[in-house]
Amino acid sequence: MPPPSPSLQDLLGVAIDAAYRGGKRTLAYFNTDLAIETKADRTPVTLADKESEQIIRERIARSFPEHCILGEEQGEQAGADARYRWIIDPLDGTKSFIHGVPLYGTLIGLEIDGVASVGVVYLPALDQMLYAATGLGCRCNGRAVRVSGVDRIEDATISCTSPLSAIKRSGAFERLAGRAKLVRGWGDCYGYYLVATGKIDIMLDPAMNLWDCAPMLPILTEAGGHFNDWTGKPTIHGRDAVATNAALHGQVMEILRREVTR
Repeated sequence: MPPPSPSLQDLLGVAIDAAYRGGKRTLAYFNTDLAIETKADRTPVTLADKESEQIIRERIARSFPEHCILGEEQGEQAGADARYRWIIDPLDGTKSFIHGVPLYGTLIGLEIDGVASVGVVYLPALDQMLYAATGLGCRCNGRAVRVSGVDRIEDATISCTSPLSAIKRSGAFERLAGRAKLVRGWGDCYGYYLVATGKIDIMLDPAMNLWDCAPMLPILTEAGGHFNDWTGKPTIHGRDAVATNAALHGQVMEILRREVTR
């Protein structure tokens, strides 16, 4: 017989605490002369990434030792209860981090029976904790947050982690950017934080890893918005990602689908 199921509130509480502890550890290395390694996929990694992930893993295991854990730096750890899989990006935006830019975050997502159900984005240098769980709403530092109500692309602010990569991928970004009121490069998890809190309206990523977006589906959904891949599928397992408010979703997806399917 499987162990009793913890409540979503309890799971969210552990996720918040783990993200806070792991995120705070990164600050010990922020704006320091930190050694930078290059991984096999040619992305950078530092001691901040590694130590943060270890702290998060230990915190989760302390409460739920039977759960599965997948982390960007240490890979997959099987657990006795396969219903639960925690997905960790200990330092999303490492390139920003190593340049002393404070727009990076610690990400934790939780799949329950394969469904993305809990999400936390902690921005340590800004001390902003964004979190959600299915049916529990979305909050930032304890306050309920919602996506914006902008309903025309011409009035929207759009951001993208890598505009050059988006342009190479398809013509969708140029079409959207050409109509938008404001275009910026607030990338990685910070862009999704901005959409969920109603500060911007559209966020695009032309390439996506699971740990980069594991928290985003429950966060954007509970904030009243949308998170999906460029074909429109609401998933954290897509090759790309887009977040929008509710009013712009149909307009944005019409452009993305048209361009991506060509």
